[in-house]
Amino acid sequence: MVSGNKKEFSNEYIKELVEKYGVMLFRICYCILCHRDDAEDALQDTFLKYLTKSPEFESKEHEKAWLIKVATNTSKNMVLLKKRRKTVDLDELNSIGIEDADTEVFESIMALPVKYKIVMTLYYIEGYSSKEISKIVSVSPDAVRKRLQKGRELLKSEIERCNGYEFK
Repeated sequence: MVSGNKKEFSNEYIKELVEKYGVMLFRICYCILCHRDDAEDALQDTFLKYLTKSPEFESKEHEKAWLIKVATNTSKNMVLLKKRRKTVDLDELNSIGIEDADTEVFESIMALPVKYKIVMTLYYIEGYSSKEISKIVSVSPDAVRKRLQKGRELLKSEIERCNGYEFK
């Protein structure tokens, strides 16, 4: 229902929205912020922006991309404003859908600079293509591929440093 320029959202619609996108957006926020409480705040802010701005979308994919962009920008702004701790609670990783076998890789991704961890998370964890990521983060597909390449190099050296061995 529309009242003036503002949409009115039913509790059912809000619940469906959170169920559909909540876990994915939380993982993205958590990857950037490295702290559960901060990620929850960023996720809440993302949904509040959705509800208060009431944007019109061309498709469900456009809606999803908008939410990812808002969650990413909200998280990046929190990093810049608060300079929070960068430690990771391994128990928290399981609660956001990261399997035990993947925790080391996820931790290493979280240690990367923000511009690399965003594309690495969207590509490797959320399954987006470089073309889709380019639209979400507002850079060219070539820049996304370059960030993926550099992110893999940084990830490789981080894993080598932590484990004391070299990849061939």
